[in-house]
Amino acid sequence: MKDLQEATERICELKGSLIALDALLPPLLEALPPATHATLVRSFEAHAEAARTVMLNTPISDHVLAAFERDIARTRAVLAGIEPPRGPINPRQAVESVLLTTTQIHTYAGSHLLTGASGFFFRRDDRLFLVTNRHVFSDAPSNHFPNRIEIELHTDARDLTRYMTFSIPLYGNGLALWRQATDTGGPVDIAAIDIQASQLPECAVLQAFDKSHLDPQDEDVAIGDNLMVIGFPLGFHDTVHHLAVARSASIASAYGVRFQQQGYFLTDARTHRGSSGSPVVRRRSANQGGRSSLTPWQLLGVHSTRMDMRTRDLIADESLGLNCAWYADVLMVLTQSE
Repeated sequence: MKDLQEATERICELKGSLIALDALLPPLLEALPPATHATLVRSFEAHAEAARTVMLNTPISDHVLAAFERDIARTRAVLAGIEPPRGPINPRQAVESVLLTTTQIHTYAGSHLLTGASGFFFRRDDRLFLVTNRHVFSDAPSNHFPNRIEIELHTDARDLTRYMTFSIPLYGNGLALWRQATDTGGPVDIAAIDIQASQLPECAVLQAFDKSHLDPQDEDVAIGDNLMVIGFPLGFHDTVHHLAVARSASIASAYGVRFQQQGYFLTDARTHRGSSGSPVVRRRSANQGGRSSLTPWQLLGVHSTRMDMRTRDLIADESLGLNCAWYADVLMVLTQSE
């Protein structure tokens, strides 16, 4: 009992210290000239990333990491001169909600940046997942073995220029934290990693697909249908508002049929590196009244890679311009309770 009492008293002391620091920071910022304030913001981001890298490579409690991310977000909001929001935020409709499902992914080995890719959020009951390609997390042929990723999250529903980076470890106790699947054709190039809600900052602004978006709702999906591939080709995006871009696409193989017995269909679209993990979506033709602004969208697949012919003459023949999109219904397997 004595140890419990001492621990409780220590927690109370830490809370008091944190409140005192919160009270100190605003007057310090008011006293700083604008140029110094900008330097402070840059320095804070650099030191926060350094601290995050150390923590992610140290055996440390998830609760400590969650508290760290929440306080980093709160301090960032104070530095930006805004009142930290209290409670969840629903994005305004000044931007298509489907754009807020998608985030840019950067992979790291420690503090060393490796690659860029795309990913999107998928909600299963009360759990939130980040979905991308499995080869983004691990790819033996290219010797690509990151140990963490960073994603971007909007932090203000009214000002999309405000955002934060959120770091996600890929391994815990030496084991991969992501989920992957295989089917009769072999490995499926889709991976999902669980994002603990308690680790997300309260000010995070995002949208997530769910199982209702996998349902065609009595509409036929057929070859030639118009699609969109939403992502970050070559890392390109709206760098002011931190929003993905959409490439037009169409279904290029028999939908519902596993192309060459693999768990994907083909799309006809211009794609580039960095698009890996992008959601492949179509807007349902029927007038959809629903519970969210994402209701009209159907999630058909996850873009993986370009499809080409080994026999193509690289000089005489153009690329086919075709791509592999893995069927999204595998997400119901990847996100089921373990």
